[in-house]
Amino acid sequence: MGKDERKLEDHISGQANKPLSLPPHALPYTTVAEELEANQEDGLTVQHAQARLDEYGRNELDDGPGVQPVKILIRQVANAMMLVLILAMAVSFGISSYIEGGVITAVIILNIIVGFFQEFNAEKTMDSLRSLSSPTAVAVRAGNTQVVPTAEIVPGDTVELKTGDTVPADLRLFEAMNFETDEALLTGESLPVQKDAEAVFDADTGVGDRLNVAFSSSTVTKGRARGIVFATGMRTEIGTIAAALRATGKITRAVKRKPDGSAKPHRYAQAWGLTAGDFIGHFLGVNVGTPLQRKFMIPACLVVVLTITMAAGTKRMVQRHVIVRKLDSLEALGAVTDICSDKTGTLTQGKMVAKRAWIPSMGTYSVGTSTDPIDPTKGSLSHIGMPPTELKVNSESEDEEKNVTSYQELLKHNVPLHDYLNVASLANLAHVHETEDGWKARGDPTEIAIQVFVSRFGRNRERLTQEESWSQVAEFPFDSSVKKMSVIFVNKANKEKFVFTKGAVERIIGSCSRVRLERNAEPTEISEEFRNRILDNMEALAAQGLRVLALASKAYLGDIGGNDTSYDRETIENDLTFQGLIGLYDPPRVESAGAVKECHEAGITVHMLTGDHPGTAKAIAAQVGIIPSRTKAIAKDVANSMVTQASDFDKLTDEEIDNLPVLPLVIARCSPNTKVRMIDALHRRKRFAAMTGDGVNDSPSLKRADVGIAMGQAGSDVAKDASDIVLTDDNFASILNAIEEGRRMFDNIQKFVLHLLSENIAQACTLLIGLAFKDASGLSVFPLAPVEILWVIMITSGMPDMGLGVEKAAPDIMARPPQSLKKGIFTIEIMVDMLVYGLWMAALCLASFSLVLFGFGDGSLGSNCNDSYSEECDTVFRARATTFVSLTWFALFLAWEMVNMRRSFFRMQPHSKKYFTQWMYDVWSNQFLFWAVIAGFITIFPTLYIPVINHDVFKHTGITWEWGVVFVEAILFFCGIESWKWAKRVYFRRKASQQGRKGDNLESTGFRSEGREDGDLEKQ
Repeated sequence: MGKDERKLEDHISGQANKPLSLPPHALPYTTVAEELEANQEDGLTVQHAQARLDEYGRNELDDGPGVQPVKILIRQVANAMMLVLILAMAVSFGISSYIEGGVITAVIILNIIVGFFQEFNAEKTMDSLRSLSSPTAVAVRAGNTQVVPTAEIVPGDTVELKTGDTVPADLRLFEAMNFETDEALLTGESLPVQKDAEAVFDADTGVGDRLNVAFSSSTVTKGRARGIVFATGMRTEIGTIAAALRATGKITRAVKRKPDGSAKPHRYAQAWGLTAGDFIGHFLGVNVGTPLQRKFMIPACLVVVLTITMAAGTKRMVQRHVIVRKLDSLEALGAVTDICSDKTGTLTQGKMVAKRAWIPSMGTYSVGTSTDPIDPTKGSLSHIGMPPTELKVNSESEDEEKNVTSYQELLKHNVPLHDYLNVASLANLAHVHETEDGWKARGDPTEIAIQVFVSRFGRNRERLTQEESWSQVAEFPFDSSVKKMSVIFVNKANKEKFVFTKGAVERIIGSCSRVRLERNAEPTEISEEFRNRILDNMEALAAQGLRVLALASKAYLGDIGGNDTSYDRETIENDLTFQGLIGLYDPPRVESAGAVKECHEAGITVHMLTGDHPGTAKAIAAQVGIIPSRTKAIAKDVANSMVTQASDFDKLTDEEIDNLPVLPLVIARCSPNTKVRMIDALHRRKRFAAMTGDGVNDSPSLKRADVGIAMGQAGSDVAKDASDIVLTDDNFASILNAIEEGRRMFDNIQKFVLHLLSENIAQACTLLIGLAFKDASGLSVFPLAPVEILWVIMITSGMPDMGLGVEKAAPDIMARPPQSLKKGIFTIEIMVDMLVYGLWMAALCLASFSLVLFGFGDGSLGSNCNDSYSEECDTVFRARATTFVSLTWFALFLAWEMVNMRRSFFRMQPHSKKYFTQWMYDVWSNQFLFWAVIAGFITIFPTLYIPVINHDVFKHTGITWEWGVVFVEAILFFCGIESWKWAKRVYFRRKASQQGRKGDNLESTGFRSEGREDGDLEKQ
């Protein structure tokens, strides 16, 4: 917990990590800031934050011992596989087969040691990844808003909170607007508590009455706030009761009781029976782990390899900006058929710039090219006395250059512009200010862009509130149901009160009754014709890929005072005066178009679900390739279904949605309920959907989706808790990385399962058919000794299987259709391969045994050759050694063949020019697998040629000329495997050709992946 050695027993409730003169709730926030040496505006510097982290330790509760080696060791001993081996060992010693018993004992010890270190390392990896998926907080560091892991929050940090956030530490609030938190975890109070940053309370005030403090682990249910951290970790209020909240992990089933609390005897028997069943299931491994792990009871080595593969996969995902919160999602990622993505910040950069502003009585104001989106001094201002509908797109830049004007000149005697800028500046929660290190910005990207725009005119929020005496009275935050936000401000100089509102254009103009049409005229009643003109201008701006918002205001004649709930929002946001439009440009991420193209190639359909205007959404969707560029080649009803508004989509019944030729690729003005209906519609079409989200309202759709994807930077903690994976960079391309990793892991699991089970089939068939070989006394002579079988299973196969688990992705992994989780890993192809490879290896093993024994030997099976070596058993021992070496080689070579289950071992890279040597590069590319195979080859020789080990343990002897048989068998093995793979390639090529996939462009591939359930789109 760091270097803070002060005893927890001495900590006083409500005090800071380092005690202040009074508890923070009993001090003004300015005093708290002084005593903590905190900066309310710019926060701590990075150096100060690190120093305090070293001093006070990480902001974590003491949640137990973490990775426990003793428990891991017990798990290695107490499992079904070890039980079988221990029983076999006991039987061996019981019948005086001391050598076999000793070998099994060695295998048990080796498996426990290897399994312990493998699981210990995997647990350490998963434990470190869990810390990455913990909640984050928005802190101000060195004047910049940063997303910081909650564990790294320190006393003195300035933290910003919004609806849906989890409070990261105990904070003394210094700014709160309509701010409420749920403190039920702390106080038991079911209702949210409204906070008051200005209040100061007595030092002995109870926890529930400290209304100027936001407590760690409480959830923000409403509004926004800023505060200074004064207590972290175990010194928070929640830290004092952490022991009581710590889960103990109850292992017994509850007894079902009657309403009066009594229970009959059979209910107790039922509870104990279920508890015993849980214990047995846990012991056998059938009710723990992910769904895929639960399918593997025996052989348990599959579970070990699976655990290592998943741990390595999650670690790789972190490097590719993806944090896995639920292991089940690893199996689901490879099956994703549809991605429903937001636009802003995911497909686009999230770095907005205000490019156009239209004021009806003045015309269009434009901003020139800027090298820094948050620096208002970069980029020129120009004015053209025409609306956007009359501007020619091609000549815009020329007109702007001709009409560049200083902001002082533009503001001169310009009442409409002043009114417009007041709304843009004050109906805005962003902060843009200049520091010694340049311009800094905090807040939502949309509001930052608008605040930068007004700062170009010297009219930003700070100046208006500090120099012109504007004071905020109330705030109505953005709500996805009304799609607007409003504030009430009073001008202290003249006591005038105003409502300032911004939001979606359609919603704003529906609330407006007046508009100023001439520069020096008073506002007049707005007509239906003018409302249509506003919409036309919005369409003109949206067609340029701009996100368009409307601004409006009115004088407020009501009383002020009380809290925000004392105002009627519907009345406040009605009878407004329309001030104008503002167009914001959020350029697509450079990698978005390529990522969408790859999705289409991978058979994944991309849907954009955004709150933006349809014109803006359609323009961005076309730029990144979500909607096709050649719509004329697509049936009209299909093209019409591709882009729609949420209002139209929500009016459709489920049956009407199901009858659409394709589900919409773009839904504009999207609400949270629309996202849920979209997921349900995809499920009804048997699609497997991933959904992105960042807000509290996105939680239902994130939970409903097969894979919920939260944004790590812009996402609320509630959204992250509802998600399966988190993107640390909020980038759409990272979703593709996650899907590729999911497919790679699924592929690798199939590879090592096929490898191991093929060997098991080969061994079983060799032993069963080998029962036909009988000596003079009528006893069957085994082609493989028991210790040889154990050696192949435990030693030869184990390490190559782990190597296959970390194999890199196949070149064509993102050119295949999504996997089917209904079939799981055991597809028809896998099961047929398993039989073919297993039977082919068994046939070759039996051929090896027969050739040495009957072809080149005298055919004598001797006597008692299963137990000991003698002269008459020499031929049997040589045949058995040849069979053992052949099987070992087959197992090792099969691992390399499994690197790609369809392509030839000698041509795994289809575009390589190294026609004869590419296989050398391929086997070396996975060095873990390479050295595992080499080790398998080397360890054969001690078992063959070291006395006692060969005759008494493995029941075989050293071979000489028989190596020729092994080499011929190896060549035949390769010929058989390669021939089967060639036949598979021919079959799948013909199948793909029949389905019309060959030569498809990526767009039609993307749409056909949607249409496979709905009928062939090409026929429509």
